[in-house]
Amino acid sequence: MQNAIATLEQLENVPSRKDGISEEQEEQLRLFGCELIQSAGILLKLPQVAMGTAQVLFQRFYYMASLKQFGILEIAMGAVFLAAKVEESFTRLSYVVTVFDHLLRRTRNEPMYPPLDQFSQRAYELKNMIVASEMQILKHLGFHVHVQLPYGVLINYLRILGQEENQAVASRAWNYLNDGLRTKVYATYDPPVIACAAIWMACCEKEIKLPDGWWLLFDTAYDDLTNAARLIRRVYYAKLDRQHLPLYAHEMDKWLAK
Repeated sequence: MQNAIATLEQLENVPSRKDGISEEQEEQLRLFGCELIQSAGILLKLPQVAMGTAQVLFQRFYYMASLKQFGILEIAMGAVFLAAKVEESFTRLSYVVTVFDHLLRRTRNEPMYPPLDQFSQRAYELKNMIVASEMQILKHLGFHVHVQLPYGVLINYLRILGQEENQAVASRAWNYLNDGLRTKVYATYDPPVIACAAIWMACCEKEIKLPDGWWLLFDTAYDDLTNAARLIRRVYYAKLDRQHLPLYAHEMDKWLAK
């Protein structure tokens, strides 16, 4: 199965833009949502493939729905819970609730103790939010939750290019793939393009010269490669005011008014 990639029409008519959310504001919220997913995945001890799948589903969702209608916290929680099932790394609903409550408190500088009581109204509301958001993700994505990550593709391409044993290049390219998960590149380009972009950036950084037109070996256009690289690089220039970003949909209007 192939990855679901956003169409040109979806890229030009992003639902959040119709609700007055600028591209820069949307990028901040998407980035922060993926950070929450990565942090939650680490605390839940999920494998990287599950965390990556959750972040890709999160990114895809906001090409189908607006950030003003669905807050990043609820969709991040639903994406983690769903991705854990998809990647056969199932985790308990109570664990997901506890972890996200911890991350929420940390983000908002709220007291960390006492820990969340699983029989409290707060826990009940979060559990309902996760179940509801999981269904919203499935509904908006048409139950197409298959995600192919480019890690295996990257290894094969490095082997073909004779760079598999170059730990500096391989490690840096791998890191670019990880960092790219926080961007929309996985929702807009296929794995071969993303893998080529990571290799290109890593080789440029390490001053490794590859054969002219090497990307053509992998059916990748140079413009796609450089555009994907540009999206990944945006991670390193993003400035997030995490404490004040809206986590819930009802906080969006107040944030946009500032």
